[in-house]
Amino acid sequence: MKAKQVCRVTGIVGCMRAPIYVRPITDAERQALEAGLRSKDTFVLRRCQILLASSRRERAPGIAVAVGCNDQTVRNVIRAFNERGTQALIRGSHSRKTIEVTFDEERSEALESLLHQSPRDFGKDTSVWTLQLAADVSFEQGLTQSRVSDETIRQAMKRLGVGWKRAKRWITSPDPGYARKKASATG
Repeated sequence: MKAKQVCRVTGIVGCMRAPIYVRPITDAERQALEAGLRSKDTFVLRRCQILLASSRRERAPGIAVAVGCNDQTVRNVIRAFNERGTQALIRGSHSRKTIEVTFDEERSEALESLLHQSPRDFGKDTSVWTLQLAADVSFEQGLTQSRVSDETIRQAMKRLGVGWKRAKRWITSPDPGYARKKASATG
């Protein structure tokens, strides 16, 4: 007995997803796709294989098996080609398209004035600012909506023209003759 298939999209028994194919390919596009079959870049090679198979009216699940990827990947490649043509053969960036500036001019100035105060004024048990401590206090004081990274603080300070150096810890002694002894020991 044959098992009944349930459509993942509509939930109807016996329904099949409509096959998706590439739009008619121009001669120039076909030449670019065939040239892509000789590409050293596997991204381009696989996309060309998918698109040429689709132009032969092969279905997405069959192409996926032949190429060694998921059938949804095949559908995504076909849609990209149908929208952008051979531009779909160029790998896109995975970086964020919008950059949110956490510290605008007003908040940057507030950060600068915050750093001119002692961390002890904010209930911290040190008198030396670190980038992490500045990020924590800026969040606690409401300058940022969430805890930001040390790099975000460093970049905000850089835009203000404020240099940042790591704090150095110096060894000292309560001995009154410490300076004299240290000078004679080090030359």
